[in-house]
Amino acid sequence: MTERKRIALVTGAARGIGAATVRALCADGYGVLALDSCAGDAPERGAGVDYPLANRQDLEKLGAEHPGQVLVEVADVRDRAALDAAAARAVEHFGRLDAVVAAAAVITGGHPLWETPEAHLRTLWDVDVMGVWNTAAACVPYLLDGPAPSGCRFVAVASAAGTRGLFHLSGYGAAKHAVVGLVRGLAADLVNTGVTAVAVSPGSTRTAMLEATAALYGLDDVESFTDSQLRGRLNEPEEVAALIAFCCSPNGSVANGAVMSAEGGFRG
Repeated sequence: MTERKRIALVTGAARGIGAATVRALCADGYGVLALDSCAGDAPERGAGVDYPLANRQDLEKLGAEHPGQVLVEVADVRDRAALDAAAARAVEHFGRLDAVVAAAAVITGGHPLWETPEAHLRTLWDVDVMGVWNTAAACVPYLLDGPAPSGCRFVAVASAAGTRGLFHLSGYGAAKHAVVGLVRGLAADLVNTGVTAVAVSPGSTRTAMLEATAALYGLDDVESFTDSQLRGRLNEPEEVAALIAFCCSPNGSVANGAVMSAEGGFRG
């Protein structure tokens, strides 16, 4: 095993912003444990998730792009024990942990709040909120106990929906508002440790989740969302990943406790 200067753990890593983040960190020389549920179209996706998630082949393909640099792990962020084991595996394999990116999330919606099934809201809470909580709870102790906690970073992927209300996405918005609150509370808990926490909030980004969002609105394709972007185009996952990678870096401490916009001028 080649010793690397910085090590990261990324959830939701098999595709979209998570996969782009793994690639960005690898380009910066990180060793990465890339974690994903790889649920595909299985019922374990959760109630209300009616689009396929990434599968094991997606995750293994990502790992194969970076031999010796990326360690893949199939685990569900709803499972705290699995997150504990993944964090321990990352430290055992690479020797340390310096950055954690909680990117795993799903979306449900398409109805006003009063018509939204409770089961759909529970899916959003369990994956999008408790998934971030479990990731932090499992990984932050390793950041604190590592050789250089002052350079350690926790980054959660929130959303433009974390700071405003969006039509027929009240449950998703509630979950992403909770992610923002979680990160701010974590940053306060980490005071004077050197470890920092930040949320990165993307706007309309070209991912499978945006395709699912278009379907919820009855739209034919994601290009319809360009009207909500001031710069007249969608974000690309690589652009959001570049900001996440900065937040993971030693210089990223300047963003501690903040919600970093990667919205591209999102107008809602």
